[in-house]
Amino acid sequence: MMRETTVFGPIFSRRLGSSLGINLLPQEGKVCNFDCVYCECGWNKDGLGDRVLPSADDVRRALEAKLQECSRKGTPIDSITFSGDGEPTLNPEFPAIIDLTLALRNQYYPSAKVSVLSNATRIGRPGIFEALRKVDNPILKLDAPTDAQVALVNRPAGEYHVADVVAQLGRFGGDFVLQTMFLRGPGWESAQWVKEWMEIVRELRPREVMVYTIDRETPMSGLGKYTVAQMQELVQPLIDEGFKIQIKG
Repeated sequence: MMRETTVFGPIFSRRLGSSLGINLLPQEGKVCNFDCVYCECGWNKDGLGDRVLPSADDVRRALEAKLQECSRKGTPIDSITFSGDGEPTLNPEFPAIIDLTLALRNQYYPSAKVSVLSNATRIGRPGIFEALRKVDNPILKLDAPTDAQVALVNRPAGEYHVADVVAQLGRFGGDFVLQTMFLRGPGWESAQWVKEWMEIVRELRPREVMVYTIDRETPMSGLGKYTVAQMQELVQPLIDEGFKIQIKG
């Protein structure tokens, strides 16, 4: 199970290059409103060792110190990325933290992008959508096209409806990155699944789609990964229609 400090890296990301991570969640635990079967952080029930969320001041101090260190050493940073151990928008100071991160980015690494990896469940909450509109790369998850399939793969806490999430994603006017996990497992391998997911992509018309597969140990056993060639074949109709698709194995 991965457990990250408030600011970590930079690490090499297969999607974002040299990525400096920001974890807005507990350093020794996990807080998420999804409990994905493929999560590299493990099951939510196993991440209860620490429930303390960093404040905006905590993030400011840690981020500025790391940016100063990287600048001094000449370490390249392509992206300052909000990921960490769970869903970053659950931190109640998320909007303020985005503002301070943008200011520090502009001061120390003006060419770096600010990216947020989010499951898109909270973009209807006050301040969250506006904060995500400010960053360079709002990378928003949709793994499945129906509520029943999301229940299998993402296991959301509370009420979740794909139609509601799609409606909220529509507010971006296509100016976001859609992220989807392709994996093999009981109950969710079907041509119809991919066909319905592609219809949502066509409706939302995101500026980019990130398709990827499992790369690390998963909490649920028996999951399988796709090859790049297999994923390419699955999304080829979208590529043919002019969608920008990033495929990572």
